[in-house]
Amino acid sequence: MAIIACYTKKDNVWYGVALQDKEVVATCFSTGEPDLRRLLKRLPQDDGFHVTDNPNENLIEVFKKLEEIFNGKSNKACGLEINIERLSSYAQKVLNCTGLIPVGYVATYGGVANVSGGIARSVGGVEASNPVPLLIPCHRVVRSDLKIGGYSYGKQTKWEILQRERKGYEEPNTLKINGKDLVVFPVGWVKQE
Repeated sequence: MAIIACYTKKDNVWYGVALQDKEVVATCFSTGEPDLRRLLKRLPQDDGFHVTDNPNENLIEVFKKLEEIFNGKSNKACGLEINIERLSSYAQKVLNCTGLIPVGYVATYGGVANVSGGIARSVGGVEASNPVPLLIPCHRVVRSDLKIGGYSYGKQTKWEILQRERKGYEEPNTLKINGKDLVVFPVGWVKQE
């Protein structure tokens, strides 16, 4: 089945979504002009696609969830089907772990590597190529010194999203993932570079 790609603008933010049937295969956002190239770059290379100006109810639901996450009002992509099966098994492990980081907290690249395998740098590479940013919150992964770290949309954008996600937590928390501990830290502890 062909992929449907669509853009919409809400409160001066452009959101892009690509769906194959009801599964989300790519997302993007922009505070400037819509960046169709960024969305298309994230699509599976061997599947056809078309761009529409008339979003169906599934696209509208994903747009709503992206807006909620961008504005710090939602924990995760509850109820949405996200397809990352075309990615390597390692990338899937990293992104599945990242998807469990709750709003109001961050994890470190090394912490995610401890749970998923590999090293911090390899986790950073996977996060940088995340095909569904916001839905899988790669913005919630930071450096080991709790400095902001990189982000494909820029460090300032990452910082602003995290500031909207502050929930007033004051203590770290530990998540049990695949029998391993992932320590998550309050967003308020993150340092801007």
